[in-house]
Amino acid sequence: MNMIRPLIVLAACLYALTASAQWQWLDEDGRKVFSDRPPPAHVPDKNILKRPGSRGSALPAPAAPSAPAPAAAAAPQAGVDKSLQEKRKQAEAAEAAKRKEEEERNARIRAENCSRAQKAKTGIDSGARIARINEKGEREFLDEGGLAAESQRLQTIINENCR
Repeated sequence: MNMIRPLIVLAACLYALTASAQWQWLDEDGRKVFSDRPPPAHVPDKNILKRPGSRGSALPAPAAPSAPAPAAAAAPQAGVDKSLQEKRKQAEAAEAAKRKEEEERNARIRAENCSRAQKAKTGIDSGARIARINEKGEREFLDEGGLAAESQRLQTIINENCR
């Protein structure tokens, strides 16, 4: 029993080593690909970054690349960035349209509130008797204090909504 546990631990460690047998290479878009299988035949040797059984994290970097290579490598990245930028622009445009629609809706509501408040204020300022229905369902007329309070309330609404 004493010898079985170390053997099990050793077997587990050796089994884990097989998981490190991975290939790593750059595909035609410049993205890193990890696999337990070798890369396709069309991938050049310079794009293979790691092979199974090699020590270290990656193969040494290739010699200083010529000027066209960075431009070629930047072009696919720009393509990826362009699609991301396009999606971002579409999302921003949708968000801007949503904000604009919300602002227009709020402007319509403010205009409607302004119109209602101005009409009600005109009625109160005309001097005609104003009646309201109270909580009991009875009709009661506003006195001078009630008219002044209602006029002040309507003026506040007009000031807030009629800009």
